Amino acid sequence: MPLEFGLWRVDDKPVRVATRPMPLESRLEALIEADPGILGHPLLLIGRQVSTSHGKVVDLLGMEADGGLHVLELKRDRTPREVVAQVLDYGSWVQALTNEQIRDIYASYARSRGLAEELDEAFALRFGGSPPEVLNSTHALTIVASEIDAATERIVTYLASGFQVPVNVLFFRYFEDEGRAYLARTWLIDEAEAAVPSAGAKGRGKQEPWNGIDWYVSFGDESGGRSWDDALRYGFVSAGGGEWFSRTIRSLPLGARVFTHIPKVGYVGVGTVFGEPQPFEDAVLTVDGHSRPMADLPLKGTYRPTAVGAEVDGQDRREWIVPVTWEQAGPRERALWRPGFFANQNSACKLRARFTIDEVSRHFGIDQGSADA
Repeated sequence: MPLEFGLWRVDDKPVRVATRPMPLESRLEALIEADPGILGHPLLLIGRQVSTSHGKVVDLLGMEADGGLHVLELKRDRTPREVVAQVLDYGSWVQALTNEQIRDIYASYARSRGLAEELDEAFALRFGGSPPEVLNSTHALTIVASEIDAATERIVTYLASGFQVPVNVLFFRYFEDEGRAYLARTWLIDEAEAAVPSAGAKGRGKQEPWNGIDWYVSFGDESGGRSWDDALRYGFVSAGGGEWFSRTIRSLPLGARVFTHIPKVGYVGVGTVFGEPQPFEDAVLTVDGHSRPMADLPLKGTYRPTAVGAEVDGQDRREWIVPVTWEQAGPRERALWRPGFFANQNSACKLRARFTIDEVSRHFGIDQGSADA
């Protein structure tokens, strides 16, 4: 049985505060939208009154910190069979939503609320980081009610505990005391005991599509190490210090367009790979139309590993250099960073984040036509 809440005012002697019916369930829906935190954990609302492909309407649709979706359905006055069947039907719809469809749902919601943020920005403001590359890998279903009958409780408990269906009931209690209104909440099934959220449908569409051209590069501009001033002047990106760092930078193909990011600073340039990766000792760069060994150039940074570090564990700790023709790039002072931008610990990886691509391209005045073709 769900936990029953009681509330007492104790200014002088204990006085129990009366429980009242919620005046309007639409009022509860509005309260959840205003502060999803009243549900008990962080949630980003991405839709309200969302139409499904089955001709139904989801009351509230949210996104969890792991990119999973969360359906919130108010019971209103439906029978147990109706409300449970309805939320399961929503589950069958939501698990098939693609990355693009999810972004369209949020865009429509944001427009209706006069919000300027893209989904990536809203996610970062809510959770403190960029969204995962794969959205909707899990989903959860919650029936929101002030009370339910025994049949609904049995059905939900049976589905959640017996078959790991990610369904639960969230109770709200509404109190009034001397002109003030209060809400209290509790779950039918304790969240620690609830089933693991259901995995979404596998397959294509959960990630943003990749255009086959754009790559992310993390350039570690470090005191005593590599220097962005060198990379900007001579045209290259690089990584080293161990195989984990250099492996991905060496995977950059000829013709790749690299969106270059300095950690904790921002995006500083976009360019095209025009040469094969080479270790620093062998790297040759084109300077003023002439080929020059990189080791002979006047460099601000240091690109040679220590002899001790290179031999301790047998790893290749050399700095690997990838020649790049900068389409547009600038000094650190012109770096662009916005909440929701893509960032990754890998030295290089495919860049799918459309929000990042569009905003960085706009910042540097780059035409997107050729890349999207």
